[in-house]
Amino acid sequence: MAADAGLKVQFLFDFGSPNAYLAAKVIPEVEKRTGVRFDHVPVLLGGIYKLTGNSSPADYLKGIKNKREQMGRETERFIRKHGITTFRNNPFFPVNTLQLMRGAVAAQAEGLFWPYFHAVYHHMWEEPKKMDDPAVMISALQASGIDAARIAAKSQEPAIKGRLVQLTEDAVARGAFGSPTFFVGGEMFFGKDQLRDVEEEILAQLPARGGREAMRAGAAS
Repeated sequence: MAADAGLKVQFLFDFGSPNAYLAAKVIPEVEKRTGVRFDHVPVLLGGIYKLTGNSSPADYLKGIKNKREQMGRETERFIRKHGITTFRNNPFFPVNTLQLMRGAVAAQAEGLFWPYFHAVYHHMWEEPKKMDDPAVMISALQASGIDAARIAAKSQEPAIKGRLVQLTEDAVARGAFGSPTFFVGGEMFFGKDQLRDVEEEILAQLPARGGREAMRAGAAS
């Protein structure tokens, strides 16, 4: 089924979020069932936290009994449910992702987004490395066949830096406070566990006939 030209679905991501990585592994399943492609939108999670007064789980879970353990169990369930076998905890977490996210914007501008996207996620959460070390980052990207020098040079352009700032500010203006965040048209959803609701909203917003065809196609696949 072809994507509906009038329906915009967005995935706001930062490479430093393990939950965004896990969501990214599931998104292709949703795209296949609905026939709608997700726009992948780079944002800077640190910038979102600063603009909203939010903080990472590593900070806000300190001193809270049982919650961290339960969140870990829920993540394990998500991984089992979707058959994800590639995920590894990054021992260098949290990682400063400013350069990586500028690189994502640069890669989009250079027509290299998908190779870059998969390479960075591989070296962040599959074969984890300290990706905020410039030498480690360059070496890792080169090992994945990415023209790291080209991306690095492009990412230093003022327009690229400004674009990441704008995407981050726009996300907050629309209601975002973390990553992964999804928008289906004007409806916002937060967290990997909301992907089922995201899928339902996509089908609800498609024309009635198209939504039914998408559900049938997904069931038959």
